[in-house]
Amino acid sequence: MHKELYGLVLVGGESRRMGRDKALLSYDGKSTQLERTADLLQKVCLKVFISQRKEQAFESPAGTEAIYDSMEDVHGPLCGILSAMQKYPEADWLVLACDLPHLEIATLEKLLAAYRSRTPRLTAYRSSHDDLPEPLCAVYPAGMHGQLYDLAHNIGRFCPRKLLIVKEAVLVDQEHPHSLDNINTTKEYESLTHSPFHGS
Repeated sequence: MHKELYGLVLVGGESRRMGRDKALLSYDGKSTQLERTADLLQKVCLKVFISQRKEQAFESPAGTEAIYDSMEDVHGPLCGILSAMQKYPEADWLVLACDLPHLEIATLEKLLAAYRSRTPRLTAYRSSHDDLPEPLCAVYPAGMHGQLYDLAHNIGRFCPRKLLIVKEAVLVDQEHPHSLDNINTTKEYESLTHSPFHGS
């Protein structure tokens, strides 16, 4: 049986290659990536939360709440994911990175259709670039916090993608090959804001 679906925007990265916080970038001159991603999640989730490090000071978009990293022995995006699952263990979680400017509601709806069509399982997109799971556009079902935590420590890896591979997550094929491309550098950002693909 599926649980209530909560959304989680991951903004805890340090954005070293970009040189500024990717969550606060805007591609349309109106909303930041944080606001845009939260808005997408609000269309399909009961509640939406912003995952961040304790030293960050993001103002949560309207209708959302912050969840701060609470696990000292887990690192990277997995810390944010497990912190949310620990705080609200009865919810299923739709997790998104904040740096997916091509992401559209139809992409989320296809993922959720696959998730809802079967017994709750880890459900993610299959990358159009390497056929591996995309862990930062994925559904993490309730009850998996302990399994993922133990697995990460047992294999010595805190990479969510590796955990989805080991746990044999259900994988969904992308409709558009660039729908989950992320943006990591100033050059990529500037190129995209002048690209005819953007906004199509």
